[in-house]
Amino acid sequence: MPRARSRYAPDRGLTGRMVTTMFLIGLLYVVFVGVLLAALRGSWPIILIITGGMFVAQFWFSDRIAAYGMGAREVTPAQAPELHGTVDRICALADMPKPKVAIAESDVPNAFATGRSEKTALVCATTGLLRRLEPEELEGVLAHEMSHVAHRDVAVMTIASFLGVLAGVITRIALWGGFARSRPGNDPAGILLLLIPLISAIVYAISFLLTRLLSRYRELSADRAAALLTGRPSALASALTKVSGQMARIPTEDLRKAEPYNAFYFLPAFSAKESLGRVFSTHPTLEQRLDQLSRISTDLSR
Repeated sequence: MPRARSRYAPDRGLTGRMVTTMFLIGLLYVVFVGVLLAALRGSWPIILIITGGMFVAQFWFSDRIAAYGMGAREVTPAQAPELHGTVDRICALADMPKPKVAIAESDVPNAFATGRSEKTALVCATTGLLRRLEPEELEGVLAHEMSHVAHRDVAVMTIASFLGVLAGVITRIALWGGFARSRPGNDPAGILLLLIPLISAIVYAISFLLTRLLSRYRELSADRAAALLTGRPSALASALTKVSGQMARIPTEDLRKAEPYNAFYFLPAFSAKESLGRVFSTHPTLEQRLDQLSRISTDLSR
């Protein structure tokens, strides 16, 4: 029999946004591959093999690649008893299987979760986070990360980000291959081939914006779910404030190493206070998150 759903509060808004994003991303994917097939008619088997192979690799291995890139090292209960104890408490509260537990050797105070499903999930905290947070604050952060697993939005974000990567890779193949040698003239196929870089840029831009919009909402959803599950929104708010304040003290070099993985992190790392990346941030502002937690705290106290 299938296992009952976890006790994390369901979020219909998040579910609706994930479905809409996946539909639009899928539509873009179909259009993009269709243009490639029309432009490179003689190479359609190669295109299908490459796109299909990349999709499978992205879905099955991207979480492991991301965890490896962020330096996650799986630890046993004997190696990290307090961290495992916190995860155990959250699993008991949420009635969900225990994910793998890992630690990343980094002074950047952060945490993240990866995995296509609860069976393959991994939750990781950095040494910088473990050193700075109190137990109740750490519980709030990890409850936030595990809600991503319970809501399955980690898998959706992984798939949703695939098309942008695919667009760039296929464009390079086209430029290195037939496009570089073609002389389009009045040949419709040649004109289509010339349009591939433009279409790829448009596809990437749309997929980028869609994933950013979904990412910001899912972070608010995770904050809300974690606060309701633990019953301590103030602890999560305290963790957010503390981590945000500590980010300014982290060396720029360390922040730049962390920035490529911002979509996975509890709080984004920025190498500069006024980074252009904030305009297209993967996370809502600190003020938005604290305001939501304040409202939840008021509702719970009634």
